[in-house]
Amino acid sequence: MKLFDLESPLMQALGKMADLLWLNILTIICCIPVVTVGASLTAMNYMALKMVRDEECYITKDFFKSFKQNFKQGTLIWLLLVLVILFLSYDYYIVGNLNSDFRFVLQIVLTTVAVALFFTVLYVFPLLAKFDNTVFGIIKNAFLISIMQLPRTILMAVFYIIPVLLFIYFYDVSPLMALFGLSVPAWLSALLYNKFFKKLEERVASGAAKEEDGETDERIFRDELDEHLSGGTGSE
Repeated sequence: MKLFDLESPLMQALGKMADLLWLNILTIICCIPVVTVGASLTAMNYMALKMVRDEECYITKDFFKSFKQNFKQGTLIWLLLVLVILFLSYDYYIVGNLNSDFRFVLQIVLTTVAVALFFTVLYVFPLLAKFDNTVFGIIKNAFLISIMQLPRTILMAVFYIIPVLLFIYFYDVSPLMALFGLSVPAWLSALLYNKFFKKLEERVASGAAKEEDGETDERIFRDELDEHLSGGTGSE
């Protein structure tokens, strides 16, 4: 096989990099209005999972398809997250100024809550991108999955933290982080949760098949999943 054939590993890798680059640019542009961050991150994760599954996709077209489809819920979730972050930040400020023996304990509690929130966020937008549920159902399931898949969750957190640290402490590579700092962690994370998502999809497929025919919706998540998660799905 020739090195520069379209089907060669080199050309496929270059094509993947180009897709991730454009996906990152689209995500950043659509995050600029701030209020659209939730929908943008949802669309990014939607595309990342499609790329991991090698599904036919058109980056721009499919990105905005998911952006539009999940705009309302994505925005609500994003605003809720902002409120919780502001609340935790204020609590940290108050606790930090306490002159009490319990200050350290309270700081540990707040840190634990912040870590749990971060782990939950790692799954919120991928779940919203792929599955259909209520806002609070999505958040609850994201939290449950983050605990059930804790080793993978920690690794996903590392994927997102590394670009931030590189951007802050290594100025020379900051342009590279700006070009791939969101899409690559999302793609690597999708590699980790793809198998688990497929298992969940199979568990709700029979229930989804009973629904009346209508407009095609790639999201298959229904309320049935709540009981599947509560009952446990293993750590595969």
